[in-house]
Amino acid sequence: GWKDAISTTIINFNNEKMQITWAARELFPSKNVSFSYTFAEGKNKVWKPCPTYLLDQDYNSGCLFKTEGPTLAISIRNSNGSEELFSKTLKSDFYIKPNRPENVTFFWKEDTVTVSCNKPERAVKCLTLELQYKSKFDKDWQSRTSKCCSVGEQGFDPRKCYSFRVRLKRLVPYCNVVNYSSDWAAETFWMNGTLLDSCDDDIKSHSKTVTVLSCLLAVLLVMLILLILLCKWQRLRKSVMPAIPDPKYVFADLFNDHNGNFQEWIDKTDHAMVQTKLEYEEPECIIEAESQQEDEKNCDKQEPQEKIFSFSRAAENNDPKAAQIACLMPTSNTIASFAGFQILMNDDMYVML
Repeated sequence: GWKDAISTTIINFNNEKMQITWAARELFPSKNVSFSYTFAEGKNKVWKPCPTYLLDQDYNSGCLFKTEGPTLAISIRNSNGSEELFSKTLKSDFYIKPNRPENVTFFWKEDTVTVSCNKPERAVKCLTLELQYKSKFDKDWQSRTSKCCSVGEQGFDPRKCYSFRVRLKRLVPYCNVVNYSSDWAAETFWMNGTLLDSCDDDIKSHSKTVTVLSCLLAVLLVMLILLILLCKWQRLRKSVMPAIPDPKYVFADLFNDHNGNFQEWIDKTDHAMVQTKLEYEEPECIIEAESQQEDEKNCDKQEPQEKIFSFSRAAENNDPKAAQIACLMPTSNTIASFAGFQILMNDDMYVML
């Protein structure tokens, strides 16, 4: 019953090397076995011993040998070869595992990526090319399969970094009885048509950009706060310690015309004030109506001293407005007081006394 119960794993590596394995400790506990094989057909079979054994805790658990034809017969016997424990005949072409893709190239155009590789020397029709990819935001791989040896996919975001890997697969059941695929080609990292060492570089560059922007914003914020504090300090300083006016600007003629000589400046200023007083002339009182001349003469005869006193007082006070009021107001027999002056009022005019 062992011949039917024994399970073996058969792999034909790219039709170049065969590997047959079995579960030695479960199938043959405490017993070592031998392995032989042949690619010959018919009665004249020549059995070859296993050139390279695979071991499991010092027990033979498999054999590795060269592929020499499409038909393979294997035999497992006891350690001295006297008893056959398992035998099988099979088609080696149905157990092919292809090699990984060679010379893989990427072509990136806008949002479309096309991946291609070199065509194998044989059994190209039995092969498909599988492309898997994922971005740093994806948890699982996305897969796309096409016939050998080119595959394309759309919808890639040029702002994202993607990981890519490809492998070759044998068609089942037309070419293989077992679904064998090659090992994955070296994983590559791309972003918008640019090859990267890893997607961590994109994360680092993004992190650096964020850090730089954050630092700039922090500096601008600190400068703004300092500017606000400076303005508030200036206002507080002006309110607590008011600025002392500079005499250079208040007395410009003292510094510009007299070079700061105060005595010279004050003497010239007093002389100018005296000249201003002397140059002032008492405004004349013009009476237009001839009928008013007689009243004015009577007014002069009655109180000449008060009239003289009043006008001389206006001149002393250097008040042209008071004198002007005395000339323009009509006279009257009634005496009143206006702005410190005595006013003689008549029916037709007022006279400032």
